[in-house]
Amino acid sequence: MGLRPGREIAAIKVDPLGDPITYRVNGSVVTIPRLDANQIRIDINSLREIPIPHRSWWVEEVERLRELFKLYGVRVVLRRAFVFFGPAFLVSVGYMDPGNWGTDIEGGARFGYQLLWVILMANLIAILMQALSAKLGIATGKTLPEVCRGNYPRWVSSALWVTAELAAIATDLAEFLGGAVGFNLLFGIPLFPAAILTGIVISGILLLERYGFRKVELVIIGLIAIIGFVYMIEIWLANPDWNAILQGLLVPSIPIGSTLVIVGIIGATVMPHNLYLHSALIQTRVRPSDSLARKQNVYRLAMIDLLVALNGAFFVNAAIMIMAATIFYDGALQDYSLETAHRTLTPALGAFAGAGFAIALLASGLSSSTTATLAGQVIMEGFIHRHINVWVRRAITMIPSLIVIGLGTDPLQILILSQVSLSFQLPFAVIPLVLFTSNPRIMGEFTNTSVTKALAWISTLIILGMNFVLLFQIFSGAQ
Repeated sequence: MGLRPGREIAAIKVDPLGDPITYRVNGSVVTIPRLDANQIRIDINSLREIPIPHRSWWVEEVERLRELFKLYGVRVVLRRAFVFFGPAFLVSVGYMDPGNWGTDIEGGARFGYQLLWVILMANLIAILMQALSAKLGIATGKTLPEVCRGNYPRWVSSALWVTAELAAIATDLAEFLGGAVGFNLLFGIPLFPAAILTGIVISGILLLERYGFRKVELVIIGLIAIIGFVYMIEIWLANPDWNAILQGLLVPSIPIGSTLVIVGIIGATVMPHNLYLHSALIQTRVRPSDSLARKQNVYRLAMIDLLVALNGAFFVNAAIMIMAATIFYDGALQDYSLETAHRTLTPALGAFAGAGFAIALLASGLSSSTTATLAGQVIMEGFIHRHINVWVRRAITMIPSLIVIGLGTDPLQILILSQVSLSFQLPFAVIPLVLFTSNPRIMGEFTNTSVTKALAWISTLIILGMNFVLLFQIFSGAQ
């Protein structure tokens, strides 16, 4: 290769997948595997950077994608991407859980298409926060709770664990209820037996983890596909006003009396257990010992996974509001609840629409409650380094839900309780996440840029402001 003392060697190109590496030696270009390149010993007498023309990040990504397709073929690249997909899809179910359904239905029924922009804004904030969570997991090899434990005093970490556990359990109430209501609407099973059946089915999904976590991911992706398919049919049957939809998405407006609904949509969108969970799920795709190039590649794939999954969640939430606005607007729905929406929808669009609504609600409840259980495991193991059997945890989280359902509590009140618990916990998840991902000591090459920091803090202020307004209105009696 002409490597003699005094010769200059320059690394000029790395394959999109990290191997091989191309070097320039004595004017010649040599491409060798990374394993062989690691055997070359170099004494650095002088070090200088080779100027590279600056190009926009999106130009770099397009060029990189084009090179991938050229080297490996479209089929291989897409198959590799599909194998990677999963972590963000498990997270995305929390953005279309039964709690979101209640808020979206009320927003569409009361204000038509005018609040679609709120769902769009909330989705953009969610994408940013979940991207930070995934990046933290990739850069540190640890979950958000583990990073909290490692950087805060023990009493602070324990306090964060208690608030996170209470929020996860209270959130599971609404998600568990969604599955029970879905069984009730679909098969006419009374709510309490339906809740027990929901617990059994969720336990069955969790049991698949014994055969590989990918099995759980595929079941969740399948449930999400059911929800998306049902709402494609619902919108087609409803035949909405597409011009009004476009205006609602792009032209922000705050109708009189809509403040609480807006706060509810934003306040229930970015959920703390999702931030904890994503930083853990990404660990199934990367190892702490991986090279920087490998981690950067995983982060790129994680962003694609995230964009596809959360934009799918945006479609579902927007579709629920569009359906409600088309069918229930102007007083067609007097009581804003899941049960009355189902009863009103059936005569309006036919039996398939009513059944589809129940099926999608059931899929939403089962998938979101499953991920809530997984998040609970991550929270406990990360904050206090304790592990309990997933079956025991499922039983523990079922007990409060069964008690509440057995007492005949209004489902809408359970949804409110869920939002309040999230409001209390959210600052304790979002603020550490932004602080950690902005710290070079913790993140290294993955530290937030100035633009990302600014967007993250603006998003944090919006989330916290909306949640404080929600709490104020609830406790002041405005709710």
